[in-house]
Amino acid sequence: MIWETAIAMWHNSRTTFDGEHQMTATIKPLHPHIGGEVSDIDLREPLSAEDVAILEAGMDKYAVLVFHGQNITDAQQTAFSRNFGELELPGSISNITKAEDRRLGPEMADVSNIAKGGKLFGRDDRARMFNLGNRLWHSDSSYKAVPAKYSLLSGRIVTEEGGETQFADMRAAYDALDDKTKALIEDMVCEHSLLYSRGSLGFDDLTEEEKRNFTPVRQSLTRTHPISGRKSIYLSAHIGQILGLPRPEAMCLIRDLTEAATQREYVYSHKWQQYDLVIWDNRQTMHRVTAFNDVDEIRDMRRTTVAGDVPTAEQVAA
Repeated sequence: MIWETAIAMWHNSRTTFDGEHQMTATIKPLHPHIGGEVSDIDLREPLSAEDVAILEAGMDKYAVLVFHGQNITDAQQTAFSRNFGELELPGSISNITKAEDRRLGPEMADVSNIAKGGKLFGRDDRARMFNLGNRLWHSDSSYKAVPAKYSLLSGRIVTEEGGETQFADMRAAYDALDDKTKALIEDMVCEHSLLYSRGSLGFDDLTEEEKRNFTPVRQSLTRTHPISGRKSIYLSAHIGQILGLPRPEAMCLIRDLTEAATQREYVYSHKWQQYDLVIWDNRQTMHRVTAFNDVDEIRDMRRTTVAGDVPTAEQVAA
């Protein structure tokens, strides 16, 4: 396989044109199923084609990569992210924040608890309550017709207690299903929307325009990775229906699958250090943030998102 060839190169080195000896990126596993820690790389500098290949192979194998000590700017994070594809631009379909209220540039998704101007969100702020949905197990942009490929999150200011990001391996979860369940879900198609994830928390304070922006899209319940060929369960808190099933029956099945997929043995929990950067593959994982004191303690986290290139299911005709 492609990733096996690249992984075999991890402990090699390269020589620059001026004769300087330079190490390539190396990756070591963090968890029995998911997650790798990357060393010997500086994300402030342009990557070589070899390093890009090593990181992409690492993503195919581990689905989550952790980089420590990367004190980068927004521009450097954006440049690094573009090594892996075109970027999604956060907009109205992703949240309820108006353009004039954004504190970051157009390529950055702000998953912090800070309002424009630097103040913390108040407990009853709409944006804070909407963002509490990030504590639910989900896959980024599954509410878009073409869902995201990678997410890259930079921890600029992190919390001392709580605020971990947990990742569930949806490949291992699929492998653990019995044959009867695999056959049951093989051709199922779900509806995904921010209406469903936020509604499950009791947040329904939405304008008519916001409701239109969050129109449900269709996603297959299983996915096959284009490189490794491994199958995953494509789960998310954004699911609100399975086509062809009564909704209560559908949601019971989704709850059962989610409980099975997020057992401790399939989950890597990342305790953030300042200037960590973590990349994850939304096609192979779910994730969530754990609770922290978000009304008193700053958590400044900035995400870039690499766009996907294909839908998982046929959409409703316009």
